[in-house]
Amino acid sequence: MKTKSVFVCIDCGNESAKWSGRCPACGAWNTMKEQSIQIKKPARSIQDKRPRDEILPINEINSEDEIRFTTGMNELDRVLGGGAVRGSLVLVGGEPGIGKSTILLQICKSICADNVVLYISGEESQRQLKMRAQRLGVISDKLYTYAETNMEDILEAVTRLNPDILIIDSIQTVYMSEIDSPPGSVAQVKESTLNLMSLAKGSGITVFVVGHVNKEGMIAGPKVLEHMVDCVLYFEGDRNMTYRILRAAKNRYGSTNEIGVFEMHDNGLVEIGNPSAALLSGRPENVPGTCVACVMEGSRPLLAEIQALIAPSGFGTPRRMSAGVDYNRAMLLLAVLEKRAGFKIGMFDAYINVIGGLKLIEPAADLPCALAVASSCRDIPISPEVAAFGEIGLTGELRSVSGTAQRLAEIHRLGFKKCVIPVQNARDIKIPNGLEVLFAKNINDAIAKAI
Repeated sequence: MKTKSVFVCIDCGNESAKWSGRCPACGAWNTMKEQSIQIKKPARSIQDKRPRDEILPINEINSEDEIRFTTGMNELDRVLGGGAVRGSLVLVGGEPGIGKSTILLQICKSICADNVVLYISGEESQRQLKMRAQRLGVISDKLYTYAETNMEDILEAVTRLNPDILIIDSIQTVYMSEIDSPPGSVAQVKESTLNLMSLAKGSGITVFVVGHVNKEGMIAGPKVLEHMVDCVLYFEGDRNMTYRILRAAKNRYGSTNEIGVFEMHDNGLVEIGNPSAALLSGRPENVPGTCVACVMEGSRPLLAEIQALIAPSGFGTPRRMSAGVDYNRAMLLLAVLEKRAGFKIGMFDAYINVIGGLKLIEPAADLPCALAVASSCRDIPISPEVAAFGEIGLTGELRSVSGTAQRLAEIHRLGFKKCVIPVQNARDIKIPNGLEVLFAKNINDAIAKAI
């Protein structure tokens, strides 16, 4: 029995024989953590039981059988690319209390109709799990629970029950006795996930794994954990607010641009079929500093309210804050407004916020964000019937964006009468009846037409 001491980067999983302040692989600082690995027998012995596939030409592989199945939640199916894939390994991450365990227990209500589900709880007892299931209305004879953290015992239970779906809650509580490291360490998380991956690929069991996040918002443990799984889902949103955004950071079987929108109620997560109307509910009218943006989340156009507040600074250095919009992108827009549009923002505090906890990462949110700032600076409200989308360059010009027809259709469907867009998007578009489209060449032109 040998003991091996290595230093592992918690960001990328790189191993080194000696400690260093900066990871030689990814360049991150203060991420090298010492791990003592004591192996009594091969930790990956489960891989020896994995059946070997034949070597076949891709044209001869039988793909007639449907390998996807619905989870019973349309928003989750959308993010997964049309449903869960059998034999896949899905990692669900998010902050504590955001709804990871809730959504996995809720989908058991639907998938237990045709599948046997084994729910492994490492953080709750079976009685506590039943209390939560009763609150969510999830009761089924095909839902089995097992409160265990030892990976060997979990694999033995899987062998005895042979379920169709396996849920691990959470991967940070699972450990392997062959490794002399505490649960949640880099070595334990990596080896446990590797065994689950071999189980999923070898037996065709669909595995859902709950993963905690660190203070930076990333999955706790080595970055290689995200490379091993087939799909990484992140829950976004403030847990003190009701709306939750489910986004795919990685998906081998679908797009990573789709999002699912949920609302947290006492009886669990409720799907929001019309997220644009929900995010715009309660929007103030005739108030300066607010503008409606239309962004594309995969194939779905989504309307969100952007608010801006420009106030005199009480200190020598003005404050800059943004929520829901990338901070560096927001600072770029403020610089363009000051240089190209003549707004003196340098001595004012600037605050930008997206209502509903939504994070806008598409460049099409540049124009409505700039219009909200300009409206707050001039203290003139933008008409509640106006929406906007478009990318802004450093010279103040407006650049075209994709999906113009879908955006205009969604804006018209929600009752808006006017929309400000880049003039480059004027080609080959169909304008809905009753919607006036205002084409703008640059930021000054857009401000003149919107305010």
